[in-house]
Amino acid sequence: MIDEILDSLIEASYTLPLADEERITAALNAVADAIGRESDRLLEANAADLALMQPDNPMYDRLMLTRERLDGIAQDMRKVATLPGPVGKVIDERVRPNGMKLTRVRVPFGVIGIIYEARPNVSFDVFSLCLKSRNACALKGGSDAFNSNKAIVDLIQEELVKTGISPHVVELLPPGHEAASELMRAVGRIDLLIPRGSARLISSVREQALVPVIETGAGVCHTYFDSEGDLAKGTAIVFNAKTRRVSVCNALDSLVIHAGRLKDLPELCRPLAGKDVVIEADGESWAALDGNYPRNLLEHAVPESFGKEFLAYRMSVKTVHSFDEAVSHIRRYTSRHSECIITENREKAAMFQQCIDAACVYVNVSTAFTDGAQFGLGAEIGISTQKLHARGPMGLEELTTYKWLINGEGQTRS
Repeated sequence: MIDEILDSLIEASYTLPLADEERITAALNAVADAIGRESDRLLEANAADLALMQPDNPMYDRLMLTRERLDGIAQDMRKVATLPGPVGKVIDERVRPNGMKLTRVRVPFGVIGIIYEARPNVSFDVFSLCLKSRNACALKGGSDAFNSNKAIVDLIQEELVKTGISPHVVELLPPGHEAASELMRAVGRIDLLIPRGSARLISSVREQALVPVIETGAGVCHTYFDSEGDLAKGTAIVFNAKTRRVSVCNALDSLVIHAGRLKDLPELCRPLAGKDVVIEADGESWAALDGNYPRNLLEHAVPESFGKEFLAYRMSVKTVHSFDEAVSHIRRYTSRHSECIITENREKAAMFQQCIDAACVYVNVSTAFTDGAQFGLGAEIGISTQKLHARGPMGLEELTTYKWLINGEGQTRS
């Protein structure tokens, strides 16, 4: 069965580079319209998945679809439809002394496989970006979201048929580890594999895959409140980064604060109490918060408090005594996803962005913005934390490779 699915994806992928831009745009807009029209159907399938998961599970929020979230997904898809397609874009052009003309152009990978967990919105995002970049996509979602993903892919395929595009450009693999293993071993059938999910999932794919992999790593995100940080900015940024959506990879996990600003720590953390955020504080920050933050939400940090992606209303606080110590601490625990400094000192800000090795390095901005749509990419297929090929939010261009086109008038090489 899986062999048949992969074969159909390969055949469908050959048709996509020949599809004109108008048809691709029409298909994306048709699916976006169908999301609103068929929202009851999608929410019913999602409710069946939610019923099998405990609400206190950190994955519950990621699994949940709402009308508001579906509206946002549809808007993102329409945005992708308006973006210029990357395929065929000339990257480089030159003429050699013998008159031979070389042109380097963007081309799709072909068939992209995605292994992800309980995030049905990923199904829509991957489809839209892959279609716009002329790639077929094999979706291997988690079993927790199978009903949701099945309803999503059925809806997409129905709309593709109406617009004259092969429905097999997107396929949902069956749940279970066997399908994931087949995808990881599909040499010659899968051109690129992208895992999205927990550190455990990503590590498993990296270790087992025989096909090329781009890692979209877990997000252990820090915000450093510098000795010259603005308290109002810092309070807003910390609250937003931590509480906007705790289950996403760009959420704040650890606040690093300069010892000279510990007197401001209670005010910096005050709004967090309204969201029942548990703070795991080191010795110095605990002393500053004791009596100034709800005692039932204040815990002593342990070594495991740092370098941890919480995915919950919980974060750690680390006290440092210099800019260099802050950089050293973040370097030790970073996942190279998103890191932030809050400072009014331009030299420190520039130094922080130069010294911190992460896909996204912020100055006085919430890490919640690490997102393809927020970066103007329309949507994202994942946030790459590696350095080869792509880094940060992966949009349309990151889903292409290139080839050389050589034209001449009979030149031969001696």
